[in-house]
Amino acid sequence: MTERTFDPGMNTRRDFVAAWSRAAALCALAPLPFGQFGPGVRVGGDRIVTRSGRSASADRFPFGLGVASGEPAANDVVLWTRLLALPGDPGAAFPVQWEIAADDGFRSIVRRGESAALAELGHSVHVEVEGLEPERDYWYRFHAAGATSPVGRTHTAPTPGTLPDRFDFVFVSCQHYERGWYTGFRHMAAESPSLVVHLGDYIYESGPGIRNDLVRRHDAEEPRTLEDYRARYALYKRDPDLQAAHAAAPWVFTPDDHEVDNDWAGDHNTEQMNREAFLARRTAAFQAMYEHLPLRRTSLPVGPDAQLYRRLDFGSLMRLHVLDTRQYRTLQPCGGRRQPPCAEQHAEGATILGSEQADWLLDGLDRSPARYNVLANQVFMARLLEGEEELTLPMDKWDGYPADRDRLMTFLHDRRPANPVVLTGDLHTNWVNDLKLDFDRADSPTVGTEFAGTSISSSGDGVDTGPQGENALGHNPHIKFFNAQRGYVRCSLSPARSAADFRVMPYVTRPDAPIATRASYVVENGIPGAQET
Repeated sequence: MTERTFDPGMNTRRDFVAAWSRAAALCALAPLPFGQFGPGVRVGGDRIVTRSGRSASADRFPFGLGVASGEPAANDVVLWTRLLALPGDPGAAFPVQWEIAADDGFRSIVRRGESAALAELGHSVHVEVEGLEPERDYWYRFHAAGATSPVGRTHTAPTPGTLPDRFDFVFVSCQHYERGWYTGFRHMAAESPSLVVHLGDYIYESGPGIRNDLVRRHDAEEPRTLEDYRARYALYKRDPDLQAAHAAAPWVFTPDDHEVDNDWAGDHNTEQMNREAFLARRTAAFQAMYEHLPLRRTSLPVGPDAQLYRRLDFGSLMRLHVLDTRQYRTLQPCGGRRQPPCAEQHAEGATILGSEQADWLLDGLDRSPARYNVLANQVFMARLLEGEEELTLPMDKWDGYPADRDRLMTFLHDRRPANPVVLTGDLHTNWVNDLKLDFDRADSPTVGTEFAGTSISSSGDGVDTGPQGENALGHNPHIKFFNAQRGYVRCSLSPARSAADFRVMPYVTRPDAPIATRASYVVENGIPGAQET
């Protein structure tokens, strides 16, 4: 095999994405089938040679799951990696050196240190690096077991109280490993966002599929234990396009249901597990989730519980309210799934947020100094009536919990926090919705906007529109746009407007799909509701 070398000097983000693509191409030649090696790592034969000149067998390369950053603030950020294939005692702690630099060649290193990769946390590392400058790029890498990790880029938030001219981010969700290639992540990395917001379904918990249109298969049955969930995350994170997206920008992540179990709600599950067994499963799922994502220590699970709703500020341009619509909700009413409206929706105490989180959200909105109040939300918030002879509602969405939605819509109308915009995942389709004070009245005041984004790969190849969209548009006058292709949503904020571009691909069951903007909508400052551009 001819030895190939990655140039550590990368002058642009496009160079950075290209380097990751070259690394992914080498995976077909190296013993790690989905692994990859970043800038400064040479692959020759079955050996990996780092910048330090040391070498190790490819099947012992510790950084096979890549690197990531997340939770950006003006002066700090979380850096992440997880070590694999370590020598010696698997229960031992391993030292990991990290460094973060002001340039991609690491000539100006601004912070460095050492952390312990603990067996109790799957040998993952979460470094909260402080003392950084606001609103700028940094580059980072790790060293462990004689090897150097791929290089990642991160970006700090704007200075508190300042109003930037522009802030770009993307939001994304739903990446079923079996249903399609992660080409959208490769395109997303090339967009040069300052932030990625992931709205859940990072993994899927199902066993190997039997459909004949799957592009690859889960390699194990449905996870139940910590080791099972660790293996499922590792399978997903070996994908080179997903690794490239993590390495290109900091992420803010909130889970939906498939990180644990389909349609789970609080301490309820859909598989007839008793409460004790399900909470044990949730404990395992939450720990594996923390181990594989760049979350802060404040989100470290304690048993089956994790603090996942939180708030991030990006100067005075955006306050990001990250929601958790799974952990505190009551059981889906009316039998769950899609059902005709029923009295159980209005049962006393029915909630999707829980009282404490709901109070936290309204208080944060009321006190927000930001020009845009953006809610990172998992499931469809607007009303979604569908059907022919009998109209039904999706009871797993906010439609199943109208009291919480009515309280939020009334608050937005009465208290008028600046420019509320809801970002939603889950449905594997694109939507633009006016949020109404009263969804039963078409002339009811519009109090906010919902941008719902499609999946990266879940549901396989999509279509531009179709019967579902026509039916939904016909029954819901507050819905302005529908599309059922795969992709993500690119957002750009300025003091004058919030813009959303729906980026879609014609297929995901074949690799290397092109991407294009299907539609663009804007929310003008001070004017609720979105307009197509």
